[in-house]
Order: sequence, then C-alpha cells, then structure tokens
Amino acid sequence: MADEVILLNFWPSMFGMRTMIALEEKNVKYDYKEEDLSNKSSVLLEMNPVHTKIPVLIHNGKPVCESLIQIEYIDEVWPDKNPLLPSDPYERAHAKFWADFIDKKVNVTARRIWAKKGEEQEASKEFIEILKTLESELGDKNYFGDETFGYVDIALIGFYSWFGAYNKFGNISIESECPKLIEWAKRCVKRESVAKALPESYKVTMFVSALRKKRLGLE
Repeated sequence: MADEVILLNFWPSMFGMRTMIALEEKNVKYDYKEEDLSNKSSVLLEMNPVHTKIPVLIHNGKPVCESLIQIEYIDEVWPDKNPLLPSDPYERAHAKFWADFIDKKVNVTARRIWAKKGEEQEASKEFIEILKTLESELGDKNYFGDETFGYVDIALIGFYSWFGAYNKFGNISIESECPKLIEWAKRCVKRESVAKALPESYKVTMFVSALRKKRLGLE
C-alpha cells in the first residue's frame, strides 16, 4: 500500500515552502491542498487543533505539525535519498541551532519590517545584522552544510522569496548588504526542489502590500 501524503499550506508561507522542498528532495509524491486562512478548512482545524496553522503534513492520516519538525520527520521516514540532516551528532546539533536561530531571529524581525507600523527602520537595521550573522556562518561554503544542500538551507531559503518585500517596505538593499547570502540563494534556486516551492518575489510583494493596506491602512 502506497503512502498517502497530504500537505496543507498557504502559498506565501516560507514555512510551507520548507516542507515542499523537503518532500521534493526526497521525491515523495504528495497532494497539495491550499488553505484559505480567513476561512480555515475543517481538515486543518482537525489536524492541527492546538495552533490551527499551516503547514500541516498528513502522512497516512496522521498529522505532523511545525515545519522544522516536518523536515526531520521526512528525513527519517524516507532516508534513502538526499539526507537533509547530518549524520554526525555534533553537526546535527549545529544545524538545529542555526535553524532555531532562523525561526527566532529572522522570522520575528522580518515580520516587524512589514507588519508593525513605525518599526520599519529599526527592524530593518536589526534584520540586516541578523542576515550578516548568517552570512558569516555561511562563509565561503556553497551551502550551510558545506557542499551539501540540507536542513539549514531549507530553513532559510523560503525567506528569499520575501526579500523584495523587505527591501521595499524596509527601505533596504539586502543584495548590497549581504552579497554572499544572495549568491547562496541564487545557487539554491537552481535546485529543482527549491524552484518548484518558491513563488516569484513580485507576487509575494504584491501580497504583502495588500496585507499592509488591509491591516495597517498603508500603501
């Protein structure tokens, strides 16, 4: 009996992009179901009753919530192709540290750039410093796992599709501030798994602009 894999997602979500990339890297066939977050489906409410958020990975009727946990789950359940986490315990812990950094620092600060009226300038400055910290960790490596595309790359790359929005509403130029990180992102996008998962940046910027207008009354 074949595995039944379903992903509940909302297209601009960088967290859902992570799960899509992990599934594509493992060549796992899955059904994609787009959610309307203003009118959440009964399936979403049933499968993630605690947070009622996307993405939700449903494997043979059982839900797995939270994108980083989903990546680890996918890596363990389908171990035969493209390992996503290092096998060495220390390197694995190191990768998890940086993924956690991305969730706690990049995500929180980036959101302040477009979603908090009057905080754009301060948030933008902090955001660039966070990206420079990540750029320093990347160094001259092709990927955060050196020559191997993996867990940390997947954790971060979805934000790249939002860089246009951060540039516009934060009045910054990520490319001029963090050129090596942009080179890394362009390298990642050449992978089929990433190209399939990431929406075009202008579409995200249009989405964010509409959201700002609706929530904050800003153009």
